[in-house]
Amino acid sequence: MTPAGFGARAYTFFDTLVWIACLNVLWLVFTFLGGVVFGVGPSTVAAHVLVRARVRGDAAPLLKRFAGEYFKNFGRGNALGLPVLVVGAALTLNWAYFSSGWDLGSQIASAGILLATLFAAGTICYLFPMFARYELTVPQYFLMSSRFAVRHLAGTVILLFVTAAAVFVCRSVPGLIPFFGVGAWLYLTGWLCDRFFTANDQAMAESEPAVQAGRAPGVGANSPTAGSKEASLV
Repeated sequence: MTPAGFGARAYTFFDTLVWIACLNVLWLVFTFLGGVVFGVGPSTVAAHVLVRARVRGDAAPLLKRFAGEYFKNFGRGNALGLPVLVVGAALTLNWAYFSSGWDLGSQIASAGILLATLFAAGTICYLFPMFARYELTVPQYFLMSSRFAVRHLAGTVILLFVTAAAVFVCRSVPGLIPFFGVGAWLYLTGWLCDRFFTANDQAMAESEPAVQAGRAPGVGANSPTAGSKEASLV
């Protein structure tokens, strides 16, 4: 590799790190702006819209675009985020209750809760990136993301591994949380999901061109891709 090529790669790497750090700070600020409970959904939606824009080479102003997406999608962001918080709280409480028991029933319940947690985590990894790419109804986002998590297990395993690694690093080095903790996870999962969705759309378009031509488009205002279809998700 030439010095010029190495310099360009190094610049891109550090520019991405700075961008992720800024995204992390914005996510935290706007999450607290919404009182955490009502801020986490819209903040995550806005973050994934910006991640997809950056992946596609859109250098929009970070703060202005984040704030715009946050307030524009505040209602729908909460429609996605609040059920996620409720499910997460329910799984956590049930795990804490059943995992403390040593009887057979408690152990079976704990195993079931663990499987449900993995399924929910996989679904959530796709949920917000899907919002940034496709124009669907709120129930369809949950339905499609859960189907995608089950039907594309290899990608789901990768996303779960990235999530587990992010949690491990943040717990080991808590000082990273204000700068990279959430932002790095958002960027990596958004980057991966964009590639998973693109590969899936292309595969479906090649295998079912006649069917795809007759379906309603699954991409709208949130995505600049005009050729993807709602049906291509499944």
